[in-house]
Amino acid sequence: MSKIKSFRGLMADGEQQEIALSTNNGMTGYRIVKFQVLDDEPVEAESANAIKIYKILQSSVTGKIDFSDNTLLAAIDFRQHNNEAYGVSANTIIVDNEIFNQDIYITNKANTGSASMNYYIELEAMDLALDEQTVATLKDIRNTN
Repeated sequence: MSKIKSFRGLMADGEQQEIALSTNNGMTGYRIVKFQVLDDEPVEAESANAIKIYKILQSSVTGKIDFSDNTLLAAIDFRQHNNEAYGVSANTIIVDNEIFNQDIYITNKANTGSASMNYYIELEAMDLALDEQTVATLKDIRNTN
């Protein structure tokens, strides 16, 4: 049986936050089911941000989105214009369907302006069979080396 866990927070430009999920036995798996962001000053400022979720701690926070990176779980290209001629905002949200059992890391990088971003994430938590736990843990080990 699965259940939904939600996480929310506010991140400054260039910030990275850890969401603690790991357990001693790794028998709980997670899948992202919802990922949303909102500028901390809606309609007040113009901004373009890349907000991403990774399986490992990032050595630096960048605005580059690279889907060949196997540690990237989700990405949002957030754009907000304070000029109504351009529209209010646009979001492109991409979420991988991968199951993971370790901590995740969310990053925010503003390419225009320096907007802080609110985030909301829903994760489906599920019990893993031993073989699923082994695969998820081995993937995590491979990503940290």
